[in-house]
Amino acid sequence: MTNYSLLANAIRMLSVDAVEKANSGHPGMPMGMAEIGVVLWKNHLKHNPANPKWINRDRFVLSNGHGSMLIYSLLHLTGYNLGIEDIKQFRQFGSKTPGHPEYGYTDGVETTTGPLGQGLANAVGMALAEKLLAHQFNKPKFNMIDHHTYAFVGDGCLMEGISHEVCSFAGTANLGKLIVFYDDNGISIDGEVKGWFSEDVATRFKAYGWQVIEGIDGHNIEQIDNAINVAKQNATQPTMIMCKTTIGMGSPNKAGKEDCHGSPLGSKEVEIVRKELGWNYEPFSIPSEVYQQFDCREHGCSLESTWNNLFAEYTKQFTDLATDLKRRITHQLPDNWQQIVQDGVSFAIKKHETIATRKASQNALDYYAQFLPELLGGSADLTGSNLTKWKDSITLDPENNFIGNYISYGVREFGMSAMLNGIYLHGGFKPFGGTFLMFSEYARNALRMASLMKIAPIFVYTHDSIGLGEDGPTHQPVEQIATLRMIPNMNVWRPCDTVETYVAWGLALAESSTPSSLIFSRQNLDYIQRDEKSLSEISRGGYILRSNSPDIEILIIATGSEVGLSLLAYETLINNGHKVQLVSMPSTSVFDKQDVEYKRTVIPQNAKFKVAIEAGVSNPWYKYVGMDGLIIGVDTFGESAKASDLFEHFGLTAEKVLQKINTFIRN
Repeated sequence: MTNYSLLANAIRMLSVDAVEKANSGHPGMPMGMAEIGVVLWKNHLKHNPANPKWINRDRFVLSNGHGSMLIYSLLHLTGYNLGIEDIKQFRQFGSKTPGHPEYGYTDGVETTTGPLGQGLANAVGMALAEKLLAHQFNKPKFNMIDHHTYAFVGDGCLMEGISHEVCSFAGTANLGKLIVFYDDNGISIDGEVKGWFSEDVATRFKAYGWQVIEGIDGHNIEQIDNAINVAKQNATQPTMIMCKTTIGMGSPNKAGKEDCHGSPLGSKEVEIVRKELGWNYEPFSIPSEVYQQFDCREHGCSLESTWNNLFAEYTKQFTDLATDLKRRITHQLPDNWQQIVQDGVSFAIKKHETIATRKASQNALDYYAQFLPELLGGSADLTGSNLTKWKDSITLDPENNFIGNYISYGVREFGMSAMLNGIYLHGGFKPFGGTFLMFSEYARNALRMASLMKIAPIFVYTHDSIGLGEDGPTHQPVEQIATLRMIPNMNVWRPCDTVETYVAWGLALAESSTPSSLIFSRQNLDYIQRDEKSLSEISRGGYILRSNSPDIEILIIATGSEVGLSLLAYETLINNGHKVQLVSMPSTSVFDKQDVEYKRTVIPQNAKFKVAIEAGVSNPWYKYVGMDGLIIGVDTFGESAKASDLFEHFGLTAEKVLQKINTFIRN
């Protein structure tokens, strides 16, 4: 018979001892949620410690990631590849147990959490992916995708605005396999939350369309277990299980207080806790009966073995579907992807269109989607402006059997972006979502998290400059491209025409460890002719578009809509006898990764005059043109006017650019 109190106390003491040894961490939440963790992981969670990547496992997300010792304790005790020595190295450099759970560091950690609310948003994305994948692949008697997504959240997660965005969406989407546990302990860093968080959480979630299970004692095993069973029976509503808990449960002097939220208990209090819990073991010493009762390896292997046998039969009857599922769940592209991209670029060249790059993006989607059934698009209520919907896309409709490959996220830029991360982490889809570039500001931390986790969702941003026009400075991005480029491990593309757009999409879809931000214009941009060499080098992020001499006098670097006007200036300059090299730089992120010799060929050090042109803040371009170079940009906010008037006002016309360059080289 399972001794639940013993197992919960094992979690408490592992957490307390690890935080004490590190002299850093958050012991209160693991101590308060120990029973909930035990019941879920012991009685309900479908997983296999021997294979943390099993396709049909339940997903578990610790959104209140500061309590990371809870998940580390559970992973260790249930049999994952996380030994007691790893627990002892909690929060130490290079360990498998960093301060907050980090995807890729620790087997069994499904997502990186810590910025509150985002784990919950990831979980919504995972639950959405499960539901969509099940609709696409399940057949009568073959429920190959059939699992739950569980998330732990605290008061902080529910205070964050992103929780409103994604939980509202989850209710509308009827994500019945999403089960969330609310650690209702009434304490945050500043003390009792009743002074700043007094809303009726149950009514709030009922208004979202959730099933809400109230009044659960988070330390009562039977109540927790019954609540989970009730939640699992509801296939049409996500469930919020509201658990009243005591933060720091087991600490006589600090339980129920903010003192135990984010600081070690202290050696004296730890000894008192040991006596309080009757834990007569040395630090990091776990009795064998705890391991025996907690061990999920045999059961997990049995679960996966049963699934594997079913999948073998599924493969015989639905061979193509089985092959596609295995490919998609690991984000593998079709074997001939490089040829597909080359053919797409050739198609764009043949079309020879002068159109906005947002329209070129839609055309690229029309082309690539036919080879990628896993493409899952969407927009934050700007589909008609972002042009993110391709010809064969179908908008998801919760009332129409949830069939589709396109999501109307509503006005939820942050929620959409964090959900994209969850969808990607679940596997089975190549997700992207669109909004105006200006509103990447709302979503910034989700982009950072994608980069940090080394995953590859795609963020589509249109209306990329003052070219937005009459909507004015509130909607005209100036500093956004530069700050996106500053995010480590983020590929930022700003194409200048249809050809660069097809290349950017092809490379973004091929990524598996780097997210991409694709930035497109509202206004039409001229199609640009290229030779074979320049065409082959677009994928390197920056390349020589035109050059009339190996001995360069004037170097011009431009991106996006500014490449076309730079080309006009280039032609006038060479007609006036100057030796000029024009560089198109659709992605500084990718260009900076190239070898030194290539970069020096594209940006020769001996060029006498170096010029950079982009309709955005100028400061980042000094790294390419030097402190004595000329940067033609926009270092103020925009104005409300026609795009043509704005480009004239800010000096971003071919005539005015040429004037500035001539003045620069004369002086």
